[in-house]
Amino acid sequence: MNGYLTESNFTMVEEGFTTRDLLENLLAELCQERDQQASFFVADLGDIVQKHLRFLKALPRVKPFFPVRCNGSEGVIRLLAELGASFACANKAEISRVQSIGVPADRIFYSSPCKQVAHIRYAASQGVQLMTFDNEVELSKVARSHPHARMLLGIAADSSPSAHPSMRFGTTLESCRYLLEAAKEQAVEVVGISFHLGSHGLEPQAFAQALAAAQMAFEMGTEMGYHMHLLDIGGGFPGTEDSRARFEEMAAVINSALDSYFPEDCGVQVVATPGRYYVTSAFTLAASITAREEVATEQPSSDGRASCITSAMASTAPSAASCLTAPAPGLSCTRPGPSTSLRGPAGHSDERVADGLDLPELQVGDWLVFEDMGAYSIPSSSLPGGCPQPHVTYAMSRVAW
Repeated sequence: MNGYLTESNFTMVEEGFTTRDLLENLLAELCQERDQQASFFVADLGDIVQKHLRFLKALPRVKPFFPVRCNGSEGVIRLLAELGASFACANKAEISRVQSIGVPADRIFYSSPCKQVAHIRYAASQGVQLMTFDNEVELSKVARSHPHARMLLGIAADSSPSAHPSMRFGTTLESCRYLLEAAKEQAVEVVGISFHLGSHGLEPQAFAQALAAAQMAFEMGTEMGYHMHLLDIGGGFPGTEDSRARFEEMAAVINSALDSYFPEDCGVQVVATPGRYYVTSAFTLAASITAREEVATEQPSSDGRASCITSAMASTAPSAASCLTAPAPGLSCTRPGPSTSLRGPAGHSDERVADGLDLPELQVGDWLVFEDMGAYSIPSSSLPGGCPQPHVTYAMSRVAW
């Protein structure tokens, strides 16, 4: 053990005792309390351990850098640090968070393509050297503020149509030589290439095209005297088993393409930024109903509505919910109910959680359970309306530990 994670950081459970069992126990305790909390998470750290082992087995050449913005909760950071993973940080706060538990600077990648000068200087002061750029302005900021930076040139490998093409990150292959020359003039060290395909990484042809482009950019850099030795293939790995492609299938595509364009003996280190893959299925959210409103059935677009203040935000609406328990005797969650809509904290941009759900008739104090809530759902600051941040209860079996 490296000391990043100890038994005091989580609840040890016996083999066969699931996070669902722990969640039900916690709900039973909360239902007896007068002042109930609005929501909380239960996180199965053992699930993350298994994901890490799967990653290392399926992609033996690829070093994972976990993007902290996907889930910056302390238990996740500590566990991944203990497992030997590195971290992709988007700003000063994330760098500080990771380093606060003792992660060394050489395991941190300042991965944001658009960085504040003050944050670049902070990274320099903390010894964080690995960064990315995809335009001349970003290059100049780094040249002035971090003379020892080791840069990855970000290329736009996704050629699919986009609703906002001007908002894409990554330069074109045609602009690579110009940016590499600009870096040379400003004495900036470029060490490799970065790209991110997202969901298109599931398509074999898209990944092969991205690696072909990266290989050409590598050759440009080598011709100009750079020691090109690092390739970042981004993220986009599925976080649940019901995705349209299993992780192992995607890994097979990646391994085949890497063998073709960057064979193992070429001296290039390959890294990736798997976020959803690691944490999505590990987290379950329990949220209590704090308000309820019925809408007359004759009104259009709704047969009825239950308003739920969950005090937890997700980048996408939860795909499923189930009513687990009720706080007082005589209340039942089994009666068929009208079409239900769920709302979060009033005034938040993500106030609308889901519409048209087929749920039992809900009452104030009932609980909803949302599975697969580990990615982009942990708030990093206080929530609107004075709602407290949801507490996270971490659990791991003795076998996983």
